[in-house]
Amino acid sequence: MYKQTFDSLQEELWVTSVQVATVWTSPQSARDMDKLGLENPTNIVQWVKTLSYHDKLALCDENRVQTQLLFGEYVLVREIKAGWARIVIPSQPSSKDDYGYPGWVPIVQLKKVMKADWQREQTAVVKTKTAWLEEHSGNRIFSLSFLTALPVIFDEEARIKVKTPEGSAFLLKSDVYIVNTRDGMKQRSGQAIALAATMFIGLEYFWGGMSSFGYDCSGLAYAAYKANGYQISRDASDQAIHGEAVPLDQLQSGDLLFFAHNEGKGNVHHVGIYLGNGEMVHSPQTGKGIEITPLAGTLYEQELCVARRYWSTIEERRA
Repeated sequence: MYKQTFDSLQEELWVTSVQVATVWTSPQSARDMDKLGLENPTNIVQWVKTLSYHDKLALCDENRVQTQLLFGEYVLVREIKAGWARIVIPSQPSSKDDYGYPGWVPIVQLKKVMKADWQREQTAVVKTKTAWLEEHSGNRIFSLSFLTALPVIFDEEARIKVKTPEGSAFLLKSDVYIVNTRDGMKQRSGQAIALAATMFIGLEYFWGGMSSFGYDCSGLAYAAYKANGYQISRDASDQAIHGEAVPLDQLQSGDLLFFAHNEGKGNVHHVGIYLGNGEMVHSPQTGKGIEITPLAGTLYEQELCVARRYWSTIEERRA
């Protein structure tokens, strides 16, 4: 988690009130088969399981889904219409809107909270693939994704009491980092960024995915950097034009590799994270899982067009 502040926001905030909220291109983009992903509570795992390969492919090919939100992530609501909210997401930078990533979510998946209630000195950030949110009794509510961040109320012996959109709840201490909200997580090395992505080897690709229930290619890159204290753009096309350009013969672990159609001369369509030794970790496409793959002798080698570095060396961070 990168450093954040709510100082410039109004006294009331809209925050995500389901484990993962999918952000749609328009209210008409959601289909009857997507009902499990539109409710509150939602069941992201069951929803994804019910979709066929072609159903998932259509989320991209028919431009239905834009991105996703994690539980507790705040948004700016621009309009409410027929049960839907038109939003932007400040935590997900995008060239599509100066204020953050735009799209539509069902209004039932958002909730208003008071800024004074929500803004706390410490934040609990899920560090495991998933973590159970619990009631005081220990009964499980639902599982949260990696990097879900919630305000800390207080620290118990084995659990952390956190603020949620629905009141207080608990997370196991062993499942979270506790960070200073204003400082965010310490910025770590490129090697740490690449390592974070390898946690999810085998996880199935999901278009628009921003959670450990399914990432797309740029969502995985975004999450790996976020886990190490850096905020980067949400989409690969934006990620490819920011940061520091890196010569392709000077790659280091954690650098982002971008791939374009027409043997690297067309539009950027994919991003991977360089591991070292000529390999990258990436979320390839619908129907496949996150994998480590070599570049040499592959289509990726032919389409590699640019590399970008967003992380800094230890010497630079100490300067």
